[in-house]
Amino acid sequence: MSDRCFIPFEELSGQVEIPSKFTYPFDYVPHPLAVKAAEDLQHYITSQQEWDHNFGLDEGKDGVMVGKMFGVLVVQTAKGQVGYLAGFSGKLAGGNHHAHFVPPVFDSLTENSFINLGMPLLTEYSNRIKALQEVDPIGNREAIEVLKEERKQHSWSMQIQLYDSYSFLNQYGEEKSLREIFKHNPNGNPPGGAGECAAPKLLQYAFQNKMKPLAIAEFWWGAHSRSNSLQHGAYYPSCLDKCMPILGHMLKGIEIDQKPNDHSSE
Repeated sequence: MSDRCFIPFEELSGQVEIPSKFTYPFDYVPHPLAVKAAEDLQHYITSQQEWDHNFGLDEGKDGVMVGKMFGVLVVQTAKGQVGYLAGFSGKLAGGNHHAHFVPPVFDSLTENSFINLGMPLLTEYSNRIKALQEVDPIGNREAIEVLKEERKQHSWSMQIQLYDSYSFLNQYGEEKSLREIFKHNPNGNPPGGAGECAAPKLLQYAFQNKMKPLAIAEFWWGAHSRSNSLQHGAYYPSCLDKCMPILGHMLKGIEIDQKPNDHSSE
C-alpha cells in the first residue's frame, strides 16, 4: 500500500484477535494491537534522524524541554489490511508535518493562511496603541479606545474563522466544525487547543482514507510534567474538555467498548 501514513503490521500472531469494538477512549486498557503499535512508534521516535525535539530525556540537550502526547490508531484498510496510524498532539519539533505521522485537521502554519496574514495587523494595532500611550495617554484616550476595539474585532474575526476551519468527519462522511460541536459551551466557544490532540487527527485521517478504526492508545513521551501527572511511556485517556465533544461526533455509529470494570449493562 502506498499511503505514507499507514504502517502495516508485518505479521500478526494468531493469538491476537482483531477487536470487535472500538476502544472507549476516556478510560481503557490498551488492546494488544494498540500496544504493539505504540511500541513500534516508540522505537521509531528513538531511532529516527529526520527531526530533532528535546523531550527532556537527555541531559544537556539543547532547546526547551517539551514532553509530547503521541497516539496510535489501529485501522483496517478498505482492502482488509491491518496496521496503524501515528499522530501527535499540537506541534512536534516546531512543525505540523512529519513523515510517519498524520497531518493536522487544519494547518495554521501554512504561509498564506489567514492566521499568518492577520497576525501582522494585530501587531500593528498594538504598536499604534503603545505609541499613543507613550506620547499622551490622557489626550489620546479616545483614539486608543477606538484602536483597542478595532483590534478586538479583528482578533475575534480571526478566532471565528479558525473555529470554522476545523471540520471533523465521522464514518458517515458527516462534517462538523469546532464552533458547531462546542455551540452548547457556556460561552459558545471551544477551549483553547481543541482539535489539536492526537485522537481527532488520527480519526480524521482514517475517515478521509476509508479506513476502519479498530483501537486507539495515547502515551506520553518525555520528562514528567511539573505536576507529575504525566509520566514517560505511560498510557493516558483522551481529554474530556477538548476531545470528548469532538469524539462524540467522530465516533457516531461505531460500537464502543465498555469502560474497564463497568458491568452496568450486563
